[in-house]
Amino acid sequence: MLRRGLLAWVSRVGVLLVLVCCSLSLLYVMTCSPHSEDNLVSHALPRPGLGVGAAGGIGAGQIRPPGREDYQAMLAEREEQHKLTMASLKKQIAQLKEALQERSEQLKGVQDTMERAAGRGQGGQSPGGGALGEGGQGPGADRSHTDLQEFLRSQLGRAEVHQGTRLPNEYAVVPFESFTLQRVYQLEMGLTRHPEEKPVRKDRRDELSEALETALRSLNTPRDGADKGRTTKVYSPSDFIEGIARTEKDKGTLYELTFKGDQSREFRKLVLFRPFGPLMKVKNERVDTANVPINIIVPLSQRADKFRHFMHNFREVCVRQDGRVHLTVVYFGKDQMNEVRSTLENTSREINFKNFSLLQLNEEFSRGRGLDVGARAWKGGNVLLFFCDVDIYFTADFLNTCRLNAQPGKKVFYPVLFSQYNPTLIYGNHDHIPPVEQQLVIKKDTGLWRDFGFGMTCQYRSDFINIGGFDVDIKGWGGEDVHLYRKYLHSNLLVVRSPSRGLFHLWHEKRCADELPPEQYRMCMQSKAMNEASHGQLGMLFFRHEIEAHLRKQKPQRSIAKKT
Repeated sequence: MLRRGLLAWVSRVGVLLVLVCCSLSLLYVMTCSPHSEDNLVSHALPRPGLGVGAAGGIGAGQIRPPGREDYQAMLAEREEQHKLTMASLKKQIAQLKEALQERSEQLKGVQDTMERAAGRGQGGQSPGGGALGEGGQGPGADRSHTDLQEFLRSQLGRAEVHQGTRLPNEYAVVPFESFTLQRVYQLEMGLTRHPEEKPVRKDRRDELSEALETALRSLNTPRDGADKGRTTKVYSPSDFIEGIARTEKDKGTLYELTFKGDQSREFRKLVLFRPFGPLMKVKNERVDTANVPINIIVPLSQRADKFRHFMHNFREVCVRQDGRVHLTVVYFGKDQMNEVRSTLENTSREINFKNFSLLQLNEEFSRGRGLDVGARAWKGGNVLLFFCDVDIYFTADFLNTCRLNAQPGKKVFYPVLFSQYNPTLIYGNHDHIPPVEQQLVIKKDTGLWRDFGFGMTCQYRSDFINIGGFDVDIKGWGGEDVHLYRKYLHSNLLVVRSPSRGLFHLWHEKRCADELPPEQYRMCMQSKAMNEASHGQLGMLFFRHEIEAHLRKQKPQRSIAKKT
């Protein structure tokens, strides 16, 4: 029954489309058919005046024969009308083809569903033992589709589209971003984004392009009766003025796009909404990290005192709490080499820790070279590597995060660490600086997410070797981590990039050597400026003389007020 009804419905739709096409063809023939010469002249040319003769009869006035210019004007007018008619017909034909294709796809989907349902019905049994009837899965599929449509409509009702929602304060507002054809203007920037920029990420470009294309398609689709009697304008991307968009992460994304109208002070505004669908379970798996050791590789040159502080945290976190860590130190040069070796031997003796390696290179310091040597020196199989620096503080939770977000041949982990500001500026002076453990608070005035840094990373040794390792020709500070990061981005591996609450960069004075190339020196100075203090703290430091002068003026006034 369902198949016969469906075929009857398809037949009616086909007949209807044929009738529409015939009607359009007849309209085209009637519109474009040439008129008789008399009618052509009588309608296209001015009619001569009629005069009364001397004998009282009606006589023809003087008639000026039509000239060449009159015929050319008439033909140009007719040609313009024909062009407009042809353009309108082409647009309607294109819309009919699109509608026909959409109907065909829907029909094919329904037929496929019916065939699958029929196949299951012939081979399967119902819970009661009877065979499934023809189309037995149809109602369930239709019900699921209807439920999804209702859910998406409910998302539109829940979002702030037609009316506002009461908010507790100014911090609960979800701001809009504005955009044009070439630029996006945004509030939430971080350090690697700008207040005005081209949309670099492909998903962002595709999202805005799809919204613009949908708006143009809607504008160029005739509305029944709404535009009757008006010249239909064909909209293009050049008519787009600007748009605004915002995302409520549990509901969807709202777009409002503004276009030029038909008149100079007229605009067309479209509101679109992309509802987010319900959550889907993708994976449910058990991850066992009990037998996943981490080889922490630290390149080092001098800085023996910083290494002692590093080992203090290492023995507490890696040895006492985690217990599945190997430490590889790659040391450049001979100066302070004995102090570093002594620190490792003391740690080994005091807590019975043997899982460490000390490699020495008698050459100029290169961070990329040191990490590359440390990774290739491992001979114990495919181990998880954590590239670290001596001024990094991490927790045991971070080590587990490292294990969970790296997978050989599939994923590498690039955590965003929290970089500490200068404690002297944060706490006022050296006497008030608390211990390091108490300084590691993630707040706006204590540090920043270093989303411009890519030096700390977790990946398996096999992935590091296969990707080609570091560019060992880079000397000194900076640049080598970005090159490796881009190699992973250009591969098929998934790069997991997220802030890590258990990974900190301890503040230290940064010196940018004069012998660095200009680009590296600029990067070094930029990093130095960003890691000193927050914007507000640097402002207070810059205006400290004005603040001190103000406080000096206030002292006598307060003294007089107390006496009175």
